[in-house]
Amino acid sequence: MADRKHWAVRWIDVLWVLFVLGLAFLPPLHEIHKQLILLAIGIFQFFEGALIERLPRRGRYYSVLIKVLLATMLLGHTGELGINSSYWPIYFLPVITAAIYFGLAGTLLWTAIASLAYCSFLIPVLPEYELTSEAITLLSIRFLFFFLAAILVNRFVVENRRQVEQYQKLSQTLEETNRQLQRAEADARRSERLAALGQMSAGLAHEIRNPLGVIKGSAEMLAEKLGGTQPLASELAGYISSEVNRLNGLVARFLDFARPLHPELRPQHMEEIVDHSLESVRGQFPEAPVRVERAYAPSLPGILADAQLCERVFVNLFQNAYQAMRELPPGRETVLHVAMSSETSQGQTGVGVIIQDSGLGVPADMREQIFNPFFTSKQDGVGLGLAIVAKIVDDHHGWIRLEDGSSPGARFHVFLPAQPT
Repeated sequence: MADRKHWAVRWIDVLWVLFVLGLAFLPPLHEIHKQLILLAIGIFQFFEGALIERLPRRGRYYSVLIKVLLATMLLGHTGELGINSSYWPIYFLPVITAAIYFGLAGTLLWTAIASLAYCSFLIPVLPEYELTSEAITLLSIRFLFFFLAAILVNRFVVENRRQVEQYQKLSQTLEETNRQLQRAEADARRSERLAALGQMSAGLAHEIRNPLGVIKGSAEMLAEKLGGTQPLASELAGYISSEVNRLNGLVARFLDFARPLHPELRPQHMEEIVDHSLESVRGQFPEAPVRVERAYAPSLPGILADAQLCERVFVNLFQNAYQAMRELPPGRETVLHVAMSSETSQGQTGVGVIIQDSGLGVPADMREQIFNPFFTSKQDGVGLGLAIVAKIVDDHHGWIRLEDGSSPGARFHVFLPAQPT
């Protein structure tokens, strides 16, 4: 159930009770029924807000009906014939209440009901008294004032509601614009960091690659000369060669990150790219009991993308998801949810892909740094996987974010623009 606001005593309610009590203590003071009814009206108005909060749909009907009944009772005890009572303006109370809570049709209906309740005092006296034209005119004037007051208040309330709705929509628009601006600033800062680190990585990789070639060549020549005469030295030379190969692979990843991408954009279907990447990763983890849930919206627009680069994006995300769920304790359910739908971001239509796993998730202190180069939580990781993913997505004029999900796992959201029509 939705949380409701707690009803609170307002100063206007206290002021209302004081004015009603003022009416109750006007002479004649011996009319105890008048005082009790006015007291009941004041108390009901005081607690009307609580009634509306407790019964938001039916409470407004009850409120107007109870006020009509109390007004009718007051006139019945304050005038010889009821209709001649000096307290007849009390019917403005249910009329204005209806104008506040209902639309124009409901306001007119309740005003008619209040007018009929006022006319009901004529029924018992019609056989004995004759209605003159002056009396009919007086009653008509009072009824017209009822309707004029109801329409005027209702118009003011409707206009006020319209203004409030406009302000709420404007506030929501400003909040969304502010969020988009913050995201754009974060993307710009990340792009600047990627560019600076990319230049540094390129220079460092080139400087490292040359001596690595010399070390590897020397180790291979040493292993050939030693042959089988010194097994220990040959084994150490083999270690040197294998470690050099591993460093060469690391340097290659540095160069992949630093090298400017030139994606060959062609019309593609996001479903095919995601499914192909998913099948590729499932082949790498055949023993993982991961249940894959797909939720693809129908009639997705096509995208302009480099299929190979986009597959690298989703292969990396799926690999991270499988590795995260592999670290779960035994018996924990492993689910990979992949959702795809048409979205609009900053006025641009595209396809959004949400990848959510059931792993342990990303700690709060790492969320801001997860796309930074060389940042990793894995013992054997380099920290370039998600940085390269972000770079590829940026080069496709899209974006990728780590969002807060309802489950404890990580939730990545990728957006790529649609193919122009």
